[in-house]
Amino acid sequence: MKHMNELKKKLEHLDRQSYAKLKQIAGSYETADGIELAVDYVQGDPFAAPSRVRIKVPLKMTALQEEDFSTLSRTISLKHLFSKACSDAAKNQKSVSGTGKSGMIMIDAPGPEVIDRTSVSFQPDAVEFRLSTGLPASGRKILGIKAAELLTEQLPETARNAISSVTREKIQDAIHLQDDQDEGRRHLAALGGCAFIADDSILPRASGISAKPMKHAVPFISPASQAIELDLPHRGKVRGMLIKKGVTLIAGGGYHGKSTLLQALERGVYNHEAEDGRELVWTDETAVKIRAEDRRSVWNVDISAFINTLPGNKETTNFSTEDASGSTSQAANIAEAMQASSRLFLIDEDTSATNFMIRDSRMQQLVSPDKEPITPFVDRIRPLYEENGISSILVLGGSGDYFEPADHVIVMDEYVPFDRTNEAKAIAASFPADRFHPEGRGFPVNTSRPFPANAMKKRWHPKKKIQAKGKNTLLFGKGTVDLHNVEQLVSPSQTEALAQMMIWCVQNCRSGESLSAVIDRLYKTMEQEGLESISPFYPKHPGNTALPRKHELYAAFNRIPLYG
Repeated sequence: MKHMNELKKKLEHLDRQSYAKLKQIAGSYETADGIELAVDYVQGDPFAAPSRVRIKVPLKMTALQEEDFSTLSRTISLKHLFSKACSDAAKNQKSVSGTGKSGMIMIDAPGPEVIDRTSVSFQPDAVEFRLSTGLPASGRKILGIKAAELLTEQLPETARNAISSVTREKIQDAIHLQDDQDEGRRHLAALGGCAFIADDSILPRASGISAKPMKHAVPFISPASQAIELDLPHRGKVRGMLIKKGVTLIAGGGYHGKSTLLQALERGVYNHEAEDGRELVWTDETAVKIRAEDRRSVWNVDISAFINTLPGNKETTNFSTEDASGSTSQAANIAEAMQASSRLFLIDEDTSATNFMIRDSRMQQLVSPDKEPITPFVDRIRPLYEENGISSILVLGGSGDYFEPADHVIVMDEYVPFDRTNEAKAIAASFPADRFHPEGRGFPVNTSRPFPANAMKKRWHPKKKIQAKGKNTLLFGKGTVDLHNVEQLVSPSQTEALAQMMIWCVQNCRSGESLSAVIDRLYKTMEQEGLESISPFYPKHPGNTALPRKHELYAAFNRIPLYG
């Protein structure tokens, strides 16, 4: 391995030469104290995607110990901790000026959700940071002296500062929180629950575009009838509200915290970092937010459990459209979530199709059953649980017809939850809905849906690329895959991973294989070889990716416009 001084001399020699000559600096270099710098990819010009580098710091320079990696959750939490520390250290470096992306130092910085990511790797003898950096230029000329300062001084110093900021105390706090979260989720399953919210959790966010907790927010306090106490290995006794499996309604007036609670439960499928306010909010990890998505693409989905033959004798057992309505899209979302083996649906009436959720007795009298193809969700919510084991948590403010099928009714009053189940049941008994309850068809799980390899290849980009564009969009062929309504995606790095995962699935699918089988095989591969193994850059710099759940990968495939 070359010494860092060789890189410095080479860059100084390249000063003011053509930017394209920077390609020759690719390779590995070492500092006097054993820090290694690997330049894996050199950008073509100062405006192009930044260069990719790795910095490897000897493990003996850190406060890490062998037992810190005893569980997968601990290792993931340490990736989160070191990625954040490196991001903070990079922000504190003095800026190197120049054209385009000159002087930029960036690592994939996580949000509050603790997710497996490729920005940091722990090796037997080192911690490796995977960064992007902009090599300095003036126009399209190399600023060699500034580039030498950036690569040989600032980047190693960034790594040193990151390592020194991660103290033994911070490491212990991070891994102990993961231990508690893992144990809490085990309690959740053992107690027959689908969600838990600890007392004193801070659920509201600072704003609609912020992931930070709101200052001076009302802390969550459990209603006594649903409060339980858990014994966690490091925090000890923790009191909170257990939402049991079944049907739970969250009611209340506008702006009293209903949707805030549901949004916290949506993100509760992930573990969270300390001081987020939601670190002791746990939801069944298979939970899926269900909503209406007008105009979304749907392909080969059996939605007949909710929607029978459509006008024009269009069957719904193998339904496809490029322009779904609110009701057909919501029915498709449920059928697709069932294929992805979800055990819990999260639904907010504000983002639902009204005619899919409810049809009252007056409307049933006006429109005869033979003219109405939709079996509303209110009539299917109990069979979903009793026949398929799928629970539902619904936010409702406008329909009391759900009182009858509900197991529990929670009313939010100024962000404080109250158990009003008995009162809701008494109201339902005093004022019966007097609705006709149509017989629904069985619930297909769509597990045999074939992987659409041929249809995808017809629209395949000439360079065989699926590209992420921010958190909410994938570029596929000549079109886009819109993920704005896939609300449990929390990071652009997950979307970057989705693009790579979809390419893997297309390239590795077997003849006649189902979508479920391909996705299961992919996740087994990543479990054995790591998320980075599917990167086109592996085994060098694997890019900036974070692991999405299977449910988000299903959602991405399901929204590809295949049949237009």
